[in-house]
Amino acid sequence: MPTSRLPRFYDLPLQARLAQAAQAAGLPAQSLECLLPEHGLTAGQADHMVENAVGVFGLPLGLALNFLVNGREVIVPMAIEEPSVIAGASFMAKLARESGGFTAQADPPEMIGQVQLLEVPDMEAAVEALSRRKAELLAEIDRVDPVIQRLGGGGRDLIARPLADTPLGPMLIVHLVIDTRDAMGANAVNTAAERLAPRLEAITGGRAHLRILSNLADRRLARARCRIPAAALAFAEYGGERVRQGILEAWAFAAADPYRAATHNKGIMNGVDAVLIATGNDWRAVEAGAHAFAARSGRYTSLSRWTIGDDAALEGELELPLAVGTVGGATRVHPAAKACLALMQVESAQQLAEVVVAVGLAQNLAALRALATEGIQRGHMGLHARQVALAAGAVGEAVDRLAEQLIAEGVIRLDRAEQILRTWDEDVNRGSPLG
Repeated sequence: MPTSRLPRFYDLPLQARLAQAAQAAGLPAQSLECLLPEHGLTAGQADHMVENAVGVFGLPLGLALNFLVNGREVIVPMAIEEPSVIAGASFMAKLARESGGFTAQADPPEMIGQVQLLEVPDMEAAVEALSRRKAELLAEIDRVDPVIQRLGGGGRDLIARPLADTPLGPMLIVHLVIDTRDAMGANAVNTAAERLAPRLEAITGGRAHLRILSNLADRRLARARCRIPAAALAFAEYGGERVRQGILEAWAFAAADPYRAATHNKGIMNGVDAVLIATGNDWRAVEAGAHAFAARSGRYTSLSRWTIGDDAALEGELELPLAVGTVGGATRVHPAAKACLALMQVESAQQLAEVVVAVGLAQNLAALRALATEGIQRGHMGLHARQVALAAGAVGEAVDRLAEQLIAEGVIRLDRAEQILRTWDEDVNRGSPLG
């Protein structure tokens, strides 16, 4: 049976981790080899994906463990360069699984395409005409992409939105609401908007200008919840109730202040984006939608919410737009993205969204717990020191040795790391302090 609970996973050599991850997910051992640089995206493949390609850029890819989402074990691939994110999400997932893990739910995959109509002679008459002809316009949307329609998707609604006061005067915006099934849907929505624009011009008497999807996918929300008993939050000298209260106080700051909310939500997106990148999804689109959604009340605020439950447990919830896909685009072209989706064993875009929002909530809790107790830097210290050691030129076992000295000194700077390496070289009179 698949499991995301892999104790001491970090102690294994890299190749052994790959093998154990494949075994835990019930995949053939060789199925994850494309996650290694020598077997991953080739320069030739990259040349077909973007213009003026000159190579391939790599990011560290790690696995977040312990995730239980809607009762299902999930090993979560995360592509990110920032230290402590994967460890933080994994640890919070471990705490959450003791109370049943994460419950998550995603709306049907409905995307919005926008057609901008200018110079509409009679706004009220145009809105009424569009309402009368909605059925035939939705049928036209279905004909644009018969594959999506055959899979159960297609046109769902058509909404006329007059904007009476813009910098250039009144305009009419028509929203085409389209169920894109397991695709993120940008291409399908943009094609539909362009195809229907002439019909909308004829019906309204206006001039169609922009025809493009909206990344504020608020018809495609995903939400996750978890609860952590106060006792489970305790560590070192920090009691569980003290940690719980500290988390609530940190969240309240973000709920009230946009300066804090921006950083608070960035921490959520550390988890969300890392999974999206690993699975070949458009993380920039999700970022744009998430931050717009955070300001939907007219004031930018926290995407998450933390409270105390009836049994004094800490309860958290997160809701945000998540337009993700498991078919089309890089998700089916990039070999590593395909392997990551296979590792997660998601069967639909909605199921992927449920996992992603759970990871965002876990990462938010990890950041709040660190901020409310020992501070954010301590968790970053070890990995940051290793990064500095690598940048200074340390290799092999010298990386950990140099990192340990930097931490012991409390001075994690590149100039100090380079100075230590020079001292080691002088002492042994050769290129590596460990020979």
